[in-house]
Amino acid sequence: MENGGLCKQGSNSSDDELVDLTRAEQDLAEDEPYLDQDQTAGYSNGSRGQVGSAGLLDLLDEGVPGVGTYEDFNTIDWVREKSKDRDRHREINRKKKQSDLALLLSLSDAFSGWLLMLLIGLLSGALAGGIDIAAHWLTDLKEGVCLNGFWFNHEHCCWNSKETTFQERDKCPQWKSWAELMVGVPEGASAYVVNYLMYVSWALIFSFLAVILVRAFAPYACGSGIPEIKTILSGFIIRGYLGKWTLVIKTITLVLAVSSGLSLGKEGPLVHVACCCGNILCHLFEKYRKNEAKRREVLSAASAVGVSVAFGAPIGGVLFSLEEVSYYFPLKTLWRSFFAALVAAFTLRSINPFGNSRLVLFYVEFHTPWHFLELFPFVLLGIFGGLWGALFIRANIAWCRRRKTTRLGHYPVLEVVVVALATAVLAFPNEYTRMSSSELISELFNDCSLLDSSKLCDYTPLGKGGERTANFSETTNGLPDRAAGSGVYTAIWQLVLALVFKMFITVVTFGMKVPSGLFIPSMAVGAIAGRLLGIGMEQLAYYHHDWPMFKGWCSPGAKCITPGLYAMLGAAACLGGVTRMTVSLVVIMFELTGGLEYIVPLMAATMTSKWVADALGREGIYEAHIRLNGYPFLEPKEEFEQKTLAMDVMRPRRNDPPLSVLTLDGMTVEEVEGMISDTSYSGFPVVVSHQSQRLVGFVLRRDLVISIDNARCCQDGIVGASRVLFTEHAPSQHQGGPPPLNLRPILDLSPLVITDHTPMEITVDIFRKLGLRQCLVTQNGRLLGIITKKDILKHMAQMANRDPDSILFN
Repeated sequence: MENGGLCKQGSNSSDDELVDLTRAEQDLAEDEPYLDQDQTAGYSNGSRGQVGSAGLLDLLDEGVPGVGTYEDFNTIDWVREKSKDRDRHREINRKKKQSDLALLLSLSDAFSGWLLMLLIGLLSGALAGGIDIAAHWLTDLKEGVCLNGFWFNHEHCCWNSKETTFQERDKCPQWKSWAELMVGVPEGASAYVVNYLMYVSWALIFSFLAVILVRAFAPYACGSGIPEIKTILSGFIIRGYLGKWTLVIKTITLVLAVSSGLSLGKEGPLVHVACCCGNILCHLFEKYRKNEAKRREVLSAASAVGVSVAFGAPIGGVLFSLEEVSYYFPLKTLWRSFFAALVAAFTLRSINPFGNSRLVLFYVEFHTPWHFLELFPFVLLGIFGGLWGALFIRANIAWCRRRKTTRLGHYPVLEVVVVALATAVLAFPNEYTRMSSSELISELFNDCSLLDSSKLCDYTPLGKGGERTANFSETTNGLPDRAAGSGVYTAIWQLVLALVFKMFITVVTFGMKVPSGLFIPSMAVGAIAGRLLGIGMEQLAYYHHDWPMFKGWCSPGAKCITPGLYAMLGAAACLGGVTRMTVSLVVIMFELTGGLEYIVPLMAATMTSKWVADALGREGIYEAHIRLNGYPFLEPKEEFEQKTLAMDVMRPRRNDPPLSVLTLDGMTVEEVEGMISDTSYSGFPVVVSHQSQRLVGFVLRRDLVISIDNARCCQDGIVGASRVLFTEHAPSQHQGGPPPLNLRPILDLSPLVITDHTPMEITVDIFRKLGLRQCLVTQNGRLLGIITKKDILKHMAQMANRDPDSILFN
């Protein structure tokens, strides 16, 4: 974004500037014409640089570079940005009729959006494939190393081995555990201790490297990124959040954080990575580089790409962008999102990071159809997911608030290392917490077959009383229900311990200063709970198939219950309870697993979890973090039900100083500069005169500062005594006086205006749907006051009995 003036060849802020959110305690100057913090002092007193070519008296007619751009931590003017884009289109359409070259340029302009989507899909898919491969390798490195090449993970190492059996396909001579390499024995007490120590050591190394890289090079690379992406898509500007350094560091540290074994996922951060790709590639195309509203359309498509490569779910990604993150989503963006998600999914499939020639992460093949009476346990899973989601949000927000307000927040590196140490020490003894969360979910989704060697599939072929079951063979619907063996009972108590561990450790992990997603940990909690319920239902059906609830559809020797299906529904329910997604979640789940025939159970579990979670708290985890961080985000889903008027919210209020306004032609450059230096407002209303207060328009502080600075250094005769005009025709000039400065080109002649008796529910709707920065309040054409987005957020917080001063960007 060009921030410099005509005579300023540089700028003190760039799109890749790194600003630490943990240290910056900046107020919301974004739409605050009446704040007490000077956000743009650097521009009013900045150096003027080299003088450009002298020109006409009013160089503003040619456009001053920097005018119309935005400061960091500001909100964009959606109306002005869309108007600029319409003017650009009109100009292109006018010129294309004049020459063949202009026609080609217009075709290039129309095609540039699709080309940009292609590039975003290719780059995001390639990065996601690299992240998946690297994370899998480093995760396996904690347990051992491949002798054929240290760069092979466990699975790839044993692919070509001749000594591998199907039952022990994860064991081969080429793969050595750390105990085998160090003490020469694969089993025993000494081997266990060595493997334990190496597992913990690697976890500490990976987590320490991740947090150090984030702190040193890109503070914005921490966390999930989705709350900030939602805020940026609503029109807020956070420079550097989608920059080159953030992309590089987030990609590297995401691999390290996932490999360390911390209870986090890579799916949310991949949305951030894809949006970084989109933002960087926007600079290749002028119409996206110079228009913030057009750029946000690209970022909406990029967020769809992020989910597409995270889950292998292109359609779910488009719906996720539409339902969860996007603020403005026109039909054109829907088509381009679909195309970008398609390209990204194809790129990921070509890389084949999972080595199974499938795009989906957890492919399942359930052979048993579900029965209507199973809807009751499905709804129970939905209730559990809703309860867990509401509990998790409250606990995590309380922990993050404690991190912000106590000394805990001063030691982010120590916090990450301590949590990683606790996670590794507690996780290693239990095989279900030792394995990665993705492997755990895959194991829990699995439907047992005769050749499965997992503890979860350790069933006995004997019926009740010790007789062999008559129909014990694998039928078209899978294996019949059987009595649980000792392995299943061992797995049950290990899964119970894993459930408690995951529920606790995820609360303290999400929000630390490393890249951390929430999708996979939430799904892991739900999958464990679902598998436990599924095993219980399976054994109930086996031992009590004559109960009324099983009669007619569950006969002896038949396959009645599929525990893996319950795990899948539990995962969806818990993820829905935490994020409050519905439609996109169901589509992501059936794309993720290939379980198309189980859409109705998925819908039942997801909808139940949302109802239960909404009954206990209206906010999802991302909205809660937006409010915790004080981002200026007007939630579209939140209803405004108070009967207040614009006069109750506008400023100035009683006992406040009067509005600072500019007049149409009655002020000098020196007076305007004095008003700018004495105030910190981000804009000024322009009136006919101080006496009449008849509104003419609105001018932004940044545009005013840049225009005056450029006029002083580039126009002859502009001094402090020069009159500042906002009129269309300059009045007659006094003989011998300095020439006037006409700033009418930067004056917004159509600011959005409401009356003092406009209901606030209508005002809030106007701000949401038009993406306004501020709105002027008049009475019979006379200016009374102003309402900014921050005023509305404070008023809504006050009406909800929350602290209005919590609406700060910190």
